[in-house]
Amino acid sequence: MEAAAEAEVRLLLQEARESIEAARSYRRELQQRLRGLHQAREQIKDSATLTRDVLEQHFSDLKGTLKKLLDERLTSLLQEVDVIEQESIKPLDECQKLIEHGVSTADDLLREGESAVNGDVGQQNEKLCNFTKKALHIQLDSLPEVPSLVDVPCLSAQLDDCLLTILKNQIFRHGTVASRPPVQLEEFVEKPGGILVRWCKVDEDFIPQDYRLQYRKSAASPFEDVYVGSESEFMVLHIDPHVDYQFRVCARGDGRQEWSPWSVPQIGRTTLVPHEWTTGLEGYSLSSRRNIALRNDSQSCGVLYSKAPTYFCGQTLTFRQVLFGWLVQPLIETVGQPDRRDSLGVCAEQRNGDDSLQRDQAVCISTNGAVFVNGKEMTNQLPAVTSGSTVTFDMEVVQLGPCSNEGGNFKLRVTISSNNREVVFDWVLDQCCGSLYFGCSFSYPGWKVLVF
Repeated sequence: MEAAAEAEVRLLLQEARESIEAARSYRRELQQRLRGLHQAREQIKDSATLTRDVLEQHFSDLKGTLKKLLDERLTSLLQEVDVIEQESIKPLDECQKLIEHGVSTADDLLREGESAVNGDVGQQNEKLCNFTKKALHIQLDSLPEVPSLVDVPCLSAQLDDCLLTILKNQIFRHGTVASRPPVQLEEFVEKPGGILVRWCKVDEDFIPQDYRLQYRKSAASPFEDVYVGSESEFMVLHIDPHVDYQFRVCARGDGRQEWSPWSVPQIGRTTLVPHEWTTGLEGYSLSSRRNIALRNDSQSCGVLYSKAPTYFCGQTLTFRQVLFGWLVQPLIETVGQPDRRDSLGVCAEQRNGDDSLQRDQAVCISTNGAVFVNGKEMTNQLPAVTSGSTVTFDMEVVQLGPCSNEGGNFKLRVTISSNNREVVFDWVLDQCCGSLYFGCSFSYPGWKVLVF
């Protein structure tokens, strides 16, 4: 009986412990949801505050601009009134001066005539004769023409009252308040020295024409454009490993000029160090970040390898051209003369003295499109590598037999893609390779490649 009682107690204790653990888990989930509610509330409040500030500032700027434009238009119209007034009054002033001069001359003639008529009899004949001659000379029948009122300007202001109606309608339709943006960030994929950012449309009624992606390294830094275009993903390069970057995206509707509200900012990071070419090989010049290699005019010829075995199975190794920080053309910025011994590929180890990756323990593509596996040319061939080409390598492990550091069969399934075509094959190595080198070789100068 005691054993049964003890067993029952142990069972009850076990059930109690499970209930306690379930309660703790339940509490943690509730607390996590409370934190989610708090973050949602903060996002609503912060975005509402920011929206109020943006609206107030925008309409304040708009009122200031409208007032300035109205004041400028009023000044222009008043100046036009002044010009018309001055130009219209000027001939009237000239006519007035002519008439006043005529009146003054007539007054003098009247006084002289009255003096001649009423003067002494002895001098009367001479005065009358002089007066008559003077009167004939003045041409008393010639009068200046005075314009009638219908012939002179009568200024008025022509103001179209429909402007107020148009402005009213435009103002009432100006601006909207969106409760959520039409696009949101969807996924961050780690890449060596970069992050592949993907976004998606969340408003089914929204028809996007272009997207705009921005990022910043810290909250104290301003956001900067990294991509504008119609694609829904973008590879952001020059990312420091183990550093948080903040991203946001917006869109522009079909036929619209203005951008949509920004998506909720999200954090992306990569833990993968960037691919770099090794330095010191005479035949190649490297960029400051050592991810772009240019075959120079040096007569020295050999294989340029990566600085370290930074390519891991499961990743995509891409060779592409970059310009001003944006990916605008794939792989080759400039091309030189092709040679059958040219190579671009992956190998298990560095080997000094080789002039090409067309050897054992390596897979590569030549500039003529030929594919080589452990030095043997495959039957399948890819398009020739030209300016504007993309070449990518994808690998996954397919292990055969025992694998150890001492040896054993090790098989990788390799996919090489170029110009929308691909070849798939198995690459057998004589040892396990957790990571691989990449490399290139060009016999003639002018070839320029970016690796990431």
